[in-house]
Amino acid sequence: MAFFFQPNSFPSNGKRLTGFSRYTEVLERNIKSFLLTNLLTLVIFLPFGIGVILAILSSSVLVLIPACIIGGIFAGPALSCMYDAILRGLRDAPGKCLENYKRAWKQNWRQSLLPGIIFCLMIGFYAFMVMLFWWATRFPGWGTVAVFFFGMLLFTMFFSICWPQITLFQQPFLQCARNCLLFIIRFFLKTAGVALLQILYWAVMVLFLPWSVVLLMLIGFWFILYTATFLIYDTLNESFQIEEQIAAAFPEQVPFYEDDETWLKRKQEETNASHHSDC
Repeated sequence: MAFFFQPNSFPSNGKRLTGFSRYTEVLERNIKSFLLTNLLTLVIFLPFGIGVILAILSSSVLVLIPACIIGGIFAGPALSCMYDAILRGLRDAPGKCLENYKRAWKQNWRQSLLPGIIFCLMIGFYAFMVMLFWWATRFPGWGTVAVFFFGMLLFTMFFSICWPQITLFQQPFLQCARNCLLFIIRFFLKTAGVALLQILYWAVMVLFLPWSVVLLMLIGFWFILYTATFLIYDTLNESFQIEEQIAAAFPEQVPFYEDDETWLKRKQEETNASHHSDC
């Protein structure tokens, strides 16, 4: 990945960068974790995807509902693990990818079940409605289309705030939903922008099927979820005191940042060692 980013995109003093430099720094450091977690997420989402396709081909809601419920049982924990990898990267938390993945699955699978089922049911019904619009002999009307897309936007906004909470905090789903609603009301435009970005991303993926299947294996879930979460992470952190609570509960996950003097000394030692080895 370093081929794509300039050297000055990375920290010069061991401290957190900001803006696009921070985006590329976190991406470079966690790209292997994101790719591996993405592949696992895609595999686990297969039952849900196959079930929705069969429901659409058979035009049967009776197939769609159980397919979404069964798919959501697996998809919920998988998404929580995907978000766990992203949020660990944004917090600069240490740890190995597979160990973190197993830990995230063990910690979050129970409270991910209900959100996963609701999430997959909503996705399934939206996909089913899109196909009904496509097959309809008459245009449903701009009012219907507007309500459809506004509902999709609200749904995406809600789960953009819901999944990070499920991943980070142990709390009842009703409390999580209440927090989501309050956050959306307070930061409506920012949350709407992040949600719209995700909708456009997945719309492009669907429109270019089956060619986009290759892209799904490469950038699939992780790219858009990382980008969206990065854009809203500072606001989430300020609202929910994410890093403060994590530091209190899990001090081993607190990253270490060198001061300028220590960093310069270490870099000088590394440079001298490199020169000696060259000689």
